[in-house]
Amino acid sequence: MRPSVPHFHIAFSMLRKNVFRPSIFLLICIITVLVGGCAHRQTAPKNINNICQIFRQERDWYKSAYRSSEKWSVSIPVLMAIMHQESKYKAGAKPARTTCLCFFPGPRPSSAYGYAQAVDETWERYKANTGNWGADRANFADAIGFVGWYSNLSYAICKIARDDTYNLYLAYHEGHDGFNRRTYQKKTWLKKVAWKVQSQAKRYSSQLASCEDEFERPRPCCLWPF
Repeated sequence: MRPSVPHFHIAFSMLRKNVFRPSIFLLICIITVLVGGCAHRQTAPKNINNICQIFRQERDWYKSAYRSSEKWSVSIPVLMAIMHQESKYKAGAKPARTTCLCFFPGPRPSSAYGYAQAVDETWERYKANTGNWGADRANFADAIGFVGWYSNLSYAICKIARDDTYNLYLAYHEGHDGFNRRTYQKKTWLKKVAWKVQSQAKRYSSQLASCEDEFERPRPCCLWPF
């Protein structure tokens, strides 16, 4: 004859069914919320062609752009115009996939990713060069810092003036070696895009001049009482 099961075992079994399972479900919900909360925004500001509207919607973006501009001596409109062209301010932007047999999705043409569309190798150089090892391409502050860093390198390596948006963009797209070899010369489409970026920078500059007083500049770091 099978021995009887003690009552406390039955009670414990019921407790597991009624308490532990809901607890597991609750844990899954919490993890889902946390992961969702940490996810990077995929939507761009409402009006990406107006820098005043961009910074009014994303106040912290102005501070980040200002820091990059001050550090690398490249104006905010130039930095923002390059980013506008590269990703339209979408954090998770990636190049469109190629197609296979005119139908099936193929691989992406490069590892470009994020606001600045930086490729893996160049992003690693940026982190090593600046010491910002935790930099994330889907983080606006890190990405605008990258654009400033790269544009400053274009000034040093390619002798491009820091306010020459046209050539800064060509170097950004072709790489410094490519720019110095003038690989852009036969790319009529690319030169048209570069003129477009320059026009966007001029538009941004005019707009920012009318509204920059609205935005709070980041305060310099100060350790009291020194």
